[in-house]
Amino acid sequence: MGEVLVGTASWTDKTLLASGWYPPGVTTAEERLRFYAGHFPLVEVDSTYYAPPSQETARLWAERTRPGFVFDVKAFSLLTGHPTRPAALPRRLRPGGDAGPAADGDGAGKKNLYAADLPPGVVDQVWEAFVSALLPLQEAGRLGAVLFQFPRWFPIGERNKRYILECKRRCEPLPISVEFRNRTWMSAENRAETLDFLRSYAIPYVCVDMPQGHPCSVPPVVAATSGLAVVRFHGHSAKWTSHDIHEKFGYLYSPEELREWSPRLRELAGEADTTHVLMNNCYRDYAQTNAGQLAALLRDAADVPVRPAPAPSE
Repeated sequence: MGEVLVGTASWTDKTLLASGWYPPGVTTAEERLRFYAGHFPLVEVDSTYYAPPSQETARLWAERTRPGFVFDVKAFSLLTGHPTRPAALPRRLRPGGDAGPAADGDGAGKKNLYAADLPPGVVDQVWEAFVSALLPLQEAGRLGAVLFQFPRWFPIGERNKRYILECKRRCEPLPISVEFRNRTWMSAENRAETLDFLRSYAIPYVCVDMPQGHPCSVPPVVAATSGLAVVRFHGHSAKWTSHDIHEKFGYLYSPEELREWSPRLRELAGEADTTHVLMNNCYRDYAQTNAGQLAALLRDAADVPVRPAPAPSE
């Protein structure tokens, strides 16, 4: 039975800060991370999707947590095929910036960019900057995996399989995991093909619990395709299509819903060396509340080794 780590996606959401989950005296970035890491052994970094971090930031994350604490990190939007604000790129790589004069094909003047809008050399440098920024986490033993969450316009096909392998190669030595938002990957006719593909390259499949019946809906298939298994809980908000992320993810799981997931997570832990369980229902303290409840349920199953938050240093 592999070890299970339970945590949340983000520890700095504005509504979490306003919820009272952090004590009144915990106000700085350092204090909040240390407090969070005293309650959970795992967290997902969401901010890296919107802009690559600096090496100094990653170094501070490692320094402010103890051995045994793990960060999963979302891949930068440009690298997953999502629209990206030009201002999110390192200044020297922005269209018309220090990387070269504005010209056709470098994305100058566009509100949002995709990798195809930029010269290949610039895209290469974005990859290099993103990976090198996370090396301090890897070297400190704090990195779990880089999460590549692909968009709903990323269907199953040979071209997209090749891109997943390119992401794996470009991220080395950092491990990756893959989450889909296009139902074709996990349709009844394609599910075995998708899982076999990921297993053949030891790429972790990210299982999801999310609202069904939408173009981006993926069924809650539980499967391990490598030594690391990952499950992300997105909630079941009736406002899943809202552009307000707090309406979209503002869902508090009931104890009964979590209890139904407990045996499925136990089964997954039996197939993987390590299982990461992340609550992404980030509104106020919903994720932290549900993460604590789910960890307790798993601990009650006596044969499931649930990693506690790292003990304070002596």
